[in-house]
Amino acid sequence: MPDFYIGLMSGTSLDGVDGVLVDFSPNTPLVIEHACAPFPAPLRAELLALNRSGPDELHRAALAGNELMRQYAAIVRELLEKARAQAADIRAIGAHGQTVRHRPQEFDSTGYTLQLCQPALLAELTGIDVVADFRSRDVAAGGQGAPLAPFFHQALYGHQSDTVGVLNIGGISNITLLRGDGTILGFDCGPGNALIDGWCARHTGRAYDADGAWAAGGNVVPPLLDALLGDPYFRKPPPKSTGRDLFSHEWVEGHLRAFPDAALADVQATLTELTAVACSREVMRHEPELERLIVCGGGALNAHLMKRLRALLPAAQVSSSADYGLPPLQVEATAFAWLARKAIRREPLALQSITGARGARVLGGIYPA
Repeated sequence: MPDFYIGLMSGTSLDGVDGVLVDFSPNTPLVIEHACAPFPAPLRAELLALNRSGPDELHRAALAGNELMRQYAAIVRELLEKARAQAADIRAIGAHGQTVRHRPQEFDSTGYTLQLCQPALLAELTGIDVVADFRSRDVAAGGQGAPLAPFFHQALYGHQSDTVGVLNIGGISNITLLRGDGTILGFDCGPGNALIDGWCARHTGRAYDADGAWAAGGNVVPPLLDALLGDPYFRKPPPKSTGRDLFSHEWVEGHLRAFPDAALADVQATLTELTAVACSREVMRHEPELERLIVCGGGALNAHLMKRLRALLPAAQVSSSADYGLPPLQVEATAFAWLARKAIRREPLALQSITGARGARVLGGIYPA
């Protein structure tokens, strides 16, 4: 009997929506169908703008959330058509929403995380139960609210006898360390593709640096790299999480004031190196003997970034998640299908070692169709 769920992910890279139709029944392929679509340019611009305070932002955020759900619903329809399935065949949709603010434990000691998502509208548009708002319960319990993918990484790769690292490089990068003794550690390393893509889009008009070719043609500016790596975030111990609230265009421009003559391609090379160094340093800090690092997210498709990770981690076999059966752009969407299933089944997750929450909690609110 199929156990169908749909997972929908739109990450801090702001490149669009990835969706998967997943079958969790035993002895079947995990991902049945995958669909993706870039954001329309006006929606992408508005979602990026909503990462900062601005006029009438509550109204704008509500309308952007509505439009995002229409984009999500279009992906759901495509998945159903590809699979020749009906809405009634799907137990639930796990919808992440679009993170526009992430400030856990700040201001009043609880803080908040905010994902634009209108799950009731998505349920209305699709006729399928929706699970959403995965992160806020963790924040309410004293956690960081991120990353959540490590729990799925453990289910996917945690049966190995040795320690396995899973590095997700989306807009922000996060690392999962699955140790052979069953313990797990996971946290955000720092920027992933957000700064790389943003610089590329701003100065070339291209949404991303394909294969890292522009970065590969530039030269790293060591003093600039040192200045970027001097941010206190990189010295914080886990649990820790971050987002565009910190690693933004303004953050980069602030550092660049001391380097007015830096060539555009050299800045691109330096930002790419920043991601590679931040991730590799966290591996060396917490698991220096790591032999296998599985990379997923859009960063796994950046050939130059993968080359730099291999150079910085010479003892580890650094490979794409595609080599382990799940393409890089499907991993996070599948994780939110898995989290939705956990919520529907009321199965709590032991959050302490990842987010620092006070105990196990069921994540996600359920919106019936």
